[in-house]
Amino acid sequence: MARSLEQLQQQYNSIAKKNAFKQRPQGGPRGRGMMGGKPKSAKKTIGRLLTYMRGFRLRFALVLACMLLTTVTSLVGGYLLAPIINKLTKAVNPDMNIKSSPFERIADGWITKLSGHFFDNDKVMTYVLMALIMLGAIYCIGVITTYTQARLMLSISQGMIERIRNDLFAKLQKLPVRYFDSRQTGEIMSRFTNDIDNIDVMINNSFTQLVSGAVTLIGTFIFMITTSWILTLITVAFIPLLLFGGFTIGKLSRKYYAAQQSALGAVNGYIEETVTGQKVVKVFNHEECCVEEFSALNDDMRDKQFKAQFWGGVTGPIMGNTSQISYAATVGIGGVLMIFGKITAGGLTVFANYSRQFAMPINMLSQQMATFFSALAGAERVFEVMDEVPEAPDADNADPMPDMKGHVVMEHVTFGYNPDKTVLKDINLYAKPGQKIAFVGSTGAGKTTITNLLNRFYDINEGTITIDGVNVKDIKRDVLRKDIAMVLQDTHLFSGTVMENIRYGRLDATDDEVIAAAKTASAHSFIMRLSDGYQTKLDGDGANLSQGQRQLLNIARAALSKAPILVLDEATSSVDTRTERHIEHGMDRLMKDRTTFVIAHRLSTVRNANAIMVLEHGEIIERGDHDDLLAQKGRYYELYTGVKELD
Repeated sequence: MARSLEQLQQQYNSIAKKNAFKQRPQGGPRGRGMMGGKPKSAKKTIGRLLTYMRGFRLRFALVLACMLLTTVTSLVGGYLLAPIINKLTKAVNPDMNIKSSPFERIADGWITKLSGHFFDNDKVMTYVLMALIMLGAIYCIGVITTYTQARLMLSISQGMIERIRNDLFAKLQKLPVRYFDSRQTGEIMSRFTNDIDNIDVMINNSFTQLVSGAVTLIGTFIFMITTSWILTLITVAFIPLLLFGGFTIGKLSRKYYAAQQSALGAVNGYIEETVTGQKVVKVFNHEECCVEEFSALNDDMRDKQFKAQFWGGVTGPIMGNTSQISYAATVGIGGVLMIFGKITAGGLTVFANYSRQFAMPINMLSQQMATFFSALAGAERVFEVMDEVPEAPDADNADPMPDMKGHVVMEHVTFGYNPDKTVLKDINLYAKPGQKIAFVGSTGAGKTTITNLLNRFYDINEGTITIDGVNVKDIKRDVLRKDIAMVLQDTHLFSGTVMENIRYGRLDATDDEVIAAAKTASAHSFIMRLSDGYQTKLDGDGANLSQGQRQLLNIARAALSKAPILVLDEATSSVDTRTERHIEHGMDRLMKDRTTFVIAHRLSTVRNANAIMVLEHGEIIERGDHDDLLAQKGRYYELYTGVKELD
């Protein structure tokens, strides 16, 4: 039976939030806005973003200058129509008394002066030709300044985004493992994708439009009020109506776009889960139920998309018609004023054009505010990561340990990931170079935690851990981790060649050393059977290799590191028995002359360990070699004789 729509939405919305391909939230007219909530401290966030403008200040000053020139050319170019119309009107009716505005008289004076200078006459057509030449020159300047502004602003925004992205990535490299263990990978990735992309849009587009819109609004108002203060009052009277309509419809549209985005997330989540689990769907003949559940989600998304697109689509016509009402009132009353000589025909023509332009910046500013605040909220999320506390720096007198042997001692070690929950209790152990120490026990007993403490992924709460008699807290952290090689249950290979992936264990290794490490790990034979041998390209985390082959490359990587301490964390638990024996041959050669800690999933792999530690609830309850522990007939005996594999 298919699940209810509410159950499906609740389940797959949570999946959608973690999707790496998550769509950018939409909102506002025609879906162009981005909903990210309001920032907690806009002033502080803006100030911090401005610090990334260092080195771009000259270019930014040029952008502002170009922006101002673009606005001025647009306004002045439009205003030149007034003296042209007035001149033609005067030519038709010489007895007409035209009372011009200050700007009209200034423009008329410049045109007359230049016309007389270049054409040496004052004919009407010469006047109009000169005005058209001036108009073309002004608009050419506007084209040049617009192009320059766009190029400069693009270089500034991309330069700033590059710095932000570099700083964010560099900070991630300094954060402790605790940070990544407590957060979803997709949530961290969204800082690099959605949040930084929103900042880029704000810097490159929204900021420019906000400043340009504000300058245009002020400039238009100045030209309008100098032309006719009466018509200006009429135009301004419609502003509250425009703002009310814009914000009311915008609020509704954002509401429905949010609902649409939620439905879209549910559909995407269901598709992702169904596609990845297609084998399970077919095994249990669940195809019809899947179609039924998807249809319910799809129908719900259709309804919400209709409402979102409807309200987003009517915003433009409603705002446009409101502007038309303002325009009609302005022209109508302006015609009456022109009859009584309160405004010229040219002045009315230009004013009517400005009354149309006056509403455009208001609409643009109201639409861009959602994008602006969404980007600031994204910037806060980015800066939250940058403000995270990094790993504590090494002490000034930290020991570089140039010749680490691998003598490890843990004394009375107690640790908890959270202060109120202890994971390890009074752990004591020692390991000499060449020894193999195994940890066995139930899931959650604390086996992996011990190795996390050894390389200082986490710092202990009580007790001491020493290597060659030196407290690990007094060893340089990079040296400590370089001298502890790890082979984990979950393999990870990078995009690149087989050679490059093995060399990740020691970047200065030669090709011969890489091949020798592969032979030590029993990986050389299968590598040579690959299409290009060691130069075979690996993509998708080595998807073209088997699980066992990927693990052998990990072992080769550890062998290349030549670290004196080796940690094997259930390195063979996910492979078959035959592959496991093959991997064990490589690990046996790898463990020679090294201090080795083994976390065992299959007890058969630890029979030859020098010491086996049995952990339960964070405590070592038994210790000894395989034969001693069997003779004790305790927990290890129960695990080994009753269940060969731990739960």
